[in-house]
Amino acid sequence: MSPIRWLAGLVPLGLVGTLALGQAVTTAGPAEAVAAVADDQASVLGRALVGGADPSVIKVGDLYVSAKSVDGGIAVRTASTLEGVATAPKHQVWRDTGGLGEVWAPEIVYHDGRYRIYFAAGRGAAHRMYHISSTSADTGYSAATKVALPDDKWAIDGVPFTFGGQRWFVWSGWSGDTNVEQNLYIARMSGPTTTTGGRYVISQPRESWERVVGNPYINEAPQPIVDPKGQLHVVYSANGSWSSKYCLADLRLRAGGDPTYVWDWYKSNGCLFGSYAPSMMSGWDATLNVDGPGHHTFVLPNGDVAAGPPSGNRFPTMFHAVAKGTPYSWSNRYWYTGTAVWWGDTTYRRANVPGATTNVGYGLKFFE
Repeated sequence: MSPIRWLAGLVPLGLVGTLALGQAVTTAGPAEAVAAVADDQASVLGRALVGGADPSVIKVGDLYVSAKSVDGGIAVRTASTLEGVATAPKHQVWRDTGGLGEVWAPEIVYHDGRYRIYFAAGRGAAHRMYHISSTSADTGYSAATKVALPDDKWAIDGVPFTFGGQRWFVWSGWSGDTNVEQNLYIARMSGPTTTTGGRYVISQPRESWERVVGNPYINEAPQPIVDPKGQLHVVYSANGSWSSKYCLADLRLRAGGDPTYVWDWYKSNGCLFGSYAPSMMSGWDATLNVDGPGHHTFVLPNGDVAAGPPSGNRFPTMFHAVAKGTPYSWSNRYWYTGTAVWWGDTTYRRANVPGATTNVGYGLKFFE
């Protein structure tokens, strides 16, 4: 999430200008007047890699390929190891020469023989999703094309994936034209930048543990993945990223369920990865070394959600967070490497909605 999104909560939408969504926070105190992490600054803090937010990394052949919003556009790095991304040369592959606005959270995949980067750009309520592509990881990208999403509402953090023989797109957006809350939506794709049919809400931030920090309340940064039983999950970030209460939670589609039907999705009963203990799902522990982990990426072959863990039940992740003992601020975020493990026989419970009240299947545990 961009370090300026929260400012829009301070002013009417008509005055937003170059600001963006989110919640006003208190004025930074003396503790936050420390030197900020330089964007893209390599870290010496344990498993932290690169200064900044919103990691996206995939593995293509023997290379790890990352995309990041920097310098008024998007840069790509390639390395032979995941940790090597930190010091790999930065190749600027796209710049916002057309004045679209803030460029947020590029998501890279490799599909149909092309590297494809999806990103949000705009100002205030004008943020929409865009796409660039190339046959080469770090050069030769096309001009940006707007992704034609149903209803053409504010949209960020979009990512494409294939499930059940269908190409899909999932993203975070607004229901209308004002910033009330950020929901997760899904739509069928008919091409790299086109969709067919409607958009369907699959999650809204309505649980108490998703509303610890908000106004607006937030579900964002969806990351789809398929578990060993073939069930689709969308792991997302909840609570405002301006707070150390930011965390990861899970949506699990019931076996045989319809991805467009909201009640076929079951939500974890709390955060699965976070630093605020009261919001954690029972049986899941808060982090020891970082605060506010969120907006993660599963480091998958080609970014293919059905590719499965590269080896066994454990697979690499990256997320952004702030080191414990460091003042929590956007400017102190780093990309961190971590590990995710499929956790069997995990029960998600719900009430007062259509369908069964419980669903048992794989969950996820995250390790720093």
